[in-house]
Amino acid sequence: MAKYETVFIARQDLAPAQVEQIAEKMGKIVTDNGGKVHKTEHWGLKTLAYRINKNRKGHYVLFELDTPAAALHELERNLRLSEDVLRFMSVRIENFASEEKKQPKKEAA
Repeated sequence: MAKYETVFIARQDLAPAQVEQIAEKMGKIVTDNGGKVHKTEHWGLKTLAYRINKNRKGHYVLFELDTPAAALHELERNLRLSEDVLRFMSVRIENFASEEKKQPKKEAA
């Protein structure tokens, strides 16, 4: 399975509890399709660089996923269909950020 980071931005008028429900729902989609959610980070309400659908702010959520491609496609399909999600982006990564901190750095000889 490949490792991915997915960030989505939810509408500003949602309560933080509603954003957490969306994150749990999206995480369940990944686990139901054979993937694993390594970490979920809620970055909170942040100002956007430009307006998106008349929203000046948005709730940011980060997922670190270890999942097959089919589960990622299903997650992205559901994010696209959700009216509460303004934007999302998924990127394939080599290692999770938390794993890189644990590994010792190689010294040049």
